[in-house]
Amino acid sequence: MIYLLTGPIRSGKTNTLQKWIQYRSDVDGLLCPDDNQGKRYFFEIKTAKRFKLEIDRDNNHDTIVIGPFTFLNSAFNRANTYLLKAAKDTNVNYFVIDEIGKLELKNMGLHESAEHIIAAHKKGSNTHLVLVVRDTLLEQVIAHYNITNYQTITTKDLQTNLP
Repeated sequence: MIYLLTGPIRSGKTNTLQKWIQYRSDVDGLLCPDDNQGKRYFFEIKTAKRFKLEIDRDNNHDTIVIGPFTFLNSAFNRANTYLLKAAKDTNVNYFVIDEIGKLELKNMGLHESAEHIIAAHKKGSNTHLVLVVRDTLLEQVIAHYNITNYQTITTKDLQTNLP
């Protein structure tokens, strides 16, 4: 099953996922929380490794700028590599991609891994896929990745309904 975890921007989707995975060993994938300075980073669920995604604007790095955010291209490359490799693990019940957003709709960011992993899940998988998508982009993401068999869930559903 593909679950689309949706809600408004800054509504606690990532924080709820962090709490949900805290005591689970059957989840892998990638989260994108904020650090203490409000900058986003990637967190590899199984390995518990984190690496910087967002930086202050500068001309010394290969970056993607979207709105007020400046992201490292190298972080997306590493994230895509991790997701594609980790998705082959059949010892997890849930696989998380946080998040599918504006960059992915432009075939950037996590699009490379998301496209491959979503396509694989549409063919059949024993692992449930959890995609984080803000509510205002939900229909666009569904259309972009041609997702037909899915269930939308909220942070409340994640806390109470998923085993």
